[in-house]
Amino acid sequence: MNTASVKGFLENPIFLAPVTSWFLAQLIKTVIVLSGRRRKTVKEVVEALTWRTGGMPSSHSALVTSMTTSTAFKEGLNSNLFIISLWFALIVIRDAMGVRRASGMQGRALNFLGRNVAEKIGIEYHPVKEIHGHTPLEVVVGGLLGVFIAAAYVFL
Repeated sequence: MNTASVKGFLENPIFLAPVTSWFLAQLIKTVIVLSGRRRKTVKEVVEALTWRTGGMPSSHSALVTSMTTSTAFKEGLNSNLFIISLWFALIVIRDAMGVRRASGMQGRALNFLGRNVAEKIGIEYHPVKEIHGHTPLEVVVGGLLGVFIAAAYVFL
């Protein structure tokens, strides 16, 4: 692999748009988290910026819509790469909004029941992880962010 190949990869809108979309979505999400009343620790800020799931906007949707949009602009709507990225995006968005959200709601319900039962009968309860999915609005805002960033990389 030569330097020109690496440079071309790093300058490719199909690479840059998704990375930028993900980062901006996470940055916006972090600002929203930090705007809460209580003071946040450095660990909470880093977690929100890098790994926090759920919340406004959806970084999953931003990333995959920017990838699909930039692919459409660069390769065309009839390209195999666009078709693959479109189906991949639909699966990721469906998972972020449906499966992961439902899992999080079930986790919350299990933890509520587990804590209540543990208190009543005096046993130790270890909560399950609550996965945070996305609401439809969070997915739409993330998707729009991805489309606009991809268009900016391709046309500007």
